[in-house]
Amino acid sequence: MGKALEINDSNFEEVVLKSDKPVLVDFWAAWCGPCRMVGPVVEEIADEYGDTAVVGKIDVDNNQDIAIKYGIRSIPALLFFKDGEVVDNVVGAVPKGVLTNKLDAQIGTEA
Repeated sequence: MGKALEINDSNFEEVVLKSDKPVLVDFWAAWCGPCRMVGPVVEEIADEYGDTAVVGKIDVDNNQDIAIKYGIRSIPALLFFKDGEVVDNVVGAVPKGVLTNKLDAQIGTEA
């Protein structure tokens, strides 16, 4: 795998809500400086977790319906989904370990 999926209004339900794995979604925009800092970290996580989690990115400028539905007011916003529900979130640029710890917690709770 190795690359964060491009998620949009048309594939969101299939990729995120119906996933049988935990999902990390990065809400971002091209003009957002902190988003550009988080982007490579999200790509690394996608590479490392390719078999155990789904990692994707949503451009909020092109997919406003999803951003509005999940109350995204500041970006980057990273939402963690499990079984179609938001189970955790992070707003702002954070170290990779913060994201991997939260993702590990979701993977660890799978039985």
